[in-house]
Amino acid sequence: MRDAVIDLAARCQFDPLRWSLAAWDWGQGALAEVEGPRDWQRDILGAIRDHLADPATRFQPCQIAVSSGHGIGKSALMGMLSNWALSCHVGARILTTANTEAQLRTKTAPEVGRWFGMSLTASWFNTQATAIKARDPAQAEGWRQDFVSWSATNTEAFAGLHNQGRLVMLLFDEASNIDDKVWEVAEGALTDADTILIWVVFGNPTRNSGRFRECFRRYRHRWLTRQIDSRTVPGTNLAKIEQWRLDHGEDSDFFKVRVRGEFPSQSARQFISGDDADAARGRHLRPEQYSFAPVVLGVDPAWTGDDEFVIALRQGLYAKTLLTLARNDDDVAMAGVIARLAAEHHADAVFVDAGFGTGIVSAGRALGHSWRLVWFSGQSPDPGCLNMRAFMWREMRDWLKQGGAIDQADATLYQDLVGPETVARLDGKIQLEAKEAMKQRGLPSPNRADALALTFAAPVARHSAAAGVPTFAADQQQEY
Repeated sequence: MRDAVIDLAARCQFDPLRWSLAAWDWGQGALAEVEGPRDWQRDILGAIRDHLADPATRFQPCQIAVSSGHGIGKSALMGMLSNWALSCHVGARILTTANTEAQLRTKTAPEVGRWFGMSLTASWFNTQATAIKARDPAQAEGWRQDFVSWSATNTEAFAGLHNQGRLVMLLFDEASNIDDKVWEVAEGALTDADTILIWVVFGNPTRNSGRFRECFRRYRHRWLTRQIDSRTVPGTNLAKIEQWRLDHGEDSDFFKVRVRGEFPSQSARQFISGDDADAARGRHLRPEQYSFAPVVLGVDPAWTGDDEFVIALRQGLYAKTLLTLARNDDDVAMAGVIARLAAEHHADAVFVDAGFGTGIVSAGRALGHSWRLVWFSGQSPDPGCLNMRAFMWREMRDWLKQGGAIDQADATLYQDLVGPETVARLDGKIQLEAKEAMKQRGLPSPNRADALALTFAAPVARHSAAAGVPTFAADQQQEY
């Protein structure tokens, strides 16, 4: 019997679907009510088989992202994939993580272990709470699956996963809430030559930003993506799902996330929706269409070494990131850059973030320019906003809704716009989360969006081509 199983494992080395059909007693015992892998699971297993069957792709990363509603059997597929990888590839290495340690320890790891316990090769492996290892003591440390909780400040476990010439598999459970830094470091495991590299991520699409979201958007050319509706999967509670549909509506974000496996139009605390940002990217406007409108520049100096120095332009419904530079503390040089662009574009006003812009504005004044400092923490002209930052971002959000257009190619601006979330307040005022809070969520400082937001700091009138002097005459064309 053992020889027959070994022979089967050898024949299934590049075919996880065949292995999954043969390695469990479908229709018997604990699987008495199950005839085999579900259709969507067969689809994923077959996609990996097809990737490995082709010598041209076999040693290229196979990256699959599955967005789904609840109850489709994600953990079961993780168990099947894990058992195939360790059973059919001597010395395989698998690293598995989840959105939280509790999810990993109480749900993901036990479910994967359960599928090992039911498989033909149950006796080959030692299933523990934090790892599954080959029983052969000589190979146990190098032939294993590890369940590792993640930390944005401690990613060493993900950085060291290499297994050249064999198989490396990464499995992410509830991937929507895994920090972007973990994704970035994990990609380093996909660089070994002549190695089978498989990365499969699963999750309910709870967030409209982050790397899991971008598997289906910005990085979709790298990922095979699937969105699974819970109603199409046997064994889900259709009666409860119908209650949700009646209570919330087919097109509600609640139903999209929990049933349809679709990303929400706007996350619960997200300030600017993905739908609004997508619409803005799809508009193709030219500045000459708005020759009647004032030209406004927003300047966001870099706060840290990782941040960008950004200059944005807005004229009517047209906007563009004019310039991005690495951090530069030479205020005179930066003032010269702003002056050049202001003159080139005949700017009617220049607004500069006061946080690190006071020296720049002082240098500009020495050159004869009247640029305006804006304190993001300053008082808002609208009592419904906590501060100037909230006010400017609200004006920018409304501008997007009213037809504002951004550069389709500027993916960084897009991410900046949809990244910030709001802070709940008892007084109902709009407050955006601090940049430090965004960085804790794995998101960079939204410098490009902040630069664009600065163009809404105050009403500006169209006037002569003298750059950088805002005017507010009531009889002239003016706007935010």
